[in-house]
Amino acid sequence: MGSPYYETADPQETAFIVQPVFSRQARSGVFIERDLDHQIEEAKGLVHAINIEEVGFEKANINKLNAGNFFGKGTIERIGDFVKQLEPTIVFVNHNLSPVQQRNLETVWGAKVLDRTGLILEIFGQRAQTKEGRLQVDLAQLEYQKSRLVKAWSHLERQRGGTSFIGGPGESQLEIDRRLIGERISLLKKELAKVRKTRELGRQSRERVPYPIVAIVGYTNAGKSTLFNRLTGASVFAEDLPFATLDPTLRQLTLPSGRSVILSDTVGFITDLPTHLVESFRATLEQVEHADVILHVRDSTQPDFEEHRKDVLGILSDLGVDVENDSRLFEVVNKMDICPENRLADVKRAIQFSDTTMGVSAITGEGVGELLQAIDSYLSRNSHELTYSIPVSDGKALSWLYDNSEVLSRSDEEGSVLLSVTIDPANKDKFESHFGYGSDGEEEPSNIKKA
Repeated sequence: MGSPYYETADPQETAFIVQPVFSRQARSGVFIERDLDHQIEEAKGLVHAINIEEVGFEKANINKLNAGNFFGKGTIERIGDFVKQLEPTIVFVNHNLSPVQQRNLETVWGAKVLDRTGLILEIFGQRAQTKEGRLQVDLAQLEYQKSRLVKAWSHLERQRGGTSFIGGPGESQLEIDRRLIGERISLLKKELAKVRKTRELGRQSRERVPYPIVAIVGYTNAGKSTLFNRLTGASVFAEDLPFATLDPTLRQLTLPSGRSVILSDTVGFITDLPTHLVESFRATLEQVEHADVILHVRDSTQPDFEEHRKDVLGILSDLGVDVENDSRLFEVVNKMDICPENRLADVKRAIQFSDTTMGVSAITGEGVGELLQAIDSYLSRNSHELTYSIPVSDGKALSWLYDNSEVLSRSDEEGSVLLSVTIDPANKDKFESHFGYGSDGEEEPSNIKKA
């Protein structure tokens, strides 16, 4: 393959990247063929996401997987020479390794080896800010490490408040380590169960005083947070890095009709997202399952445009979303301002013939108005056209209707205002229960407050 690219870097924070390149025979029936250049760029992005400097990379051909070492003997020796020369802090293999493969490679290269799952977990560990996020990351990391025990986990004892956990007669250090991890996992699962209960109570509370939830999902770095900021005027961290957003962010958004919704920005998905993470972050991702609208943001510039879509829809399916038939799911094709020419016509055709596919640029604002209108129309599909007679003196009720419904007409009468509005069922119930008014056509007179 020739010499890898490399540069001088801080030896305390450096990585040598190895990108496996599978022959057709090796990947047949097992691996999805993906754009190699994109895989390399994504690998570099993952390394840079935790401020580790790349000192080199090497493509490694694989004709047949080696059960014990993943790579063949010649590849291992060649990469070993680069590791000796560059002395990186870690060797990052952009693929998932078995515990045996990882340990064997560390032994032969004399360096710490991180596979794809391990590095993603490291990123999540640095990015989690909330208590819930840290709990979920801790759980995922422990589940991952449970099968990779090679030395004592004495720090787990310190996390247990100083209580002594001395193994019984004949208990090996490895058994002690496994027991400590198992106990820590049990504690974390109990803590996350409390989080789920709190989240469910919060969801039930929102249903009593409802605002529709619009959840943004998509492949990592597709521009979700940039779109979130464009729609809400917020300043969510949106750097061009994988997993720029980890902890979910919620903001209120007003649609063209005046309807208020809650917009939710979620963690990005990625190819081979570790099972441990999907399971551990289920509490966070439950908001997607219960959302009224799901916006799947796609990056139109990526070579693996269609494969990324499959990755995201696969995870949504795992979360209980019927991706084939769920009317809540909208595809938002982002970065239309820089969409490659060879894809632009196909994307525009898909947008033209689908009511649930939108083209936008979160940077320039192109198509954002149409997206908001599409969300508004979807949420209005079951709306009622009603007329309320409101006393002029009840300014709060009038103001509420202007803020939370689409006012079709207004007629000022003596001492009262006759408002014709389009209002969704949730807001109708909320208005009538809170302010005590009925609408024309109901059993009670429209100008009489309910008891």
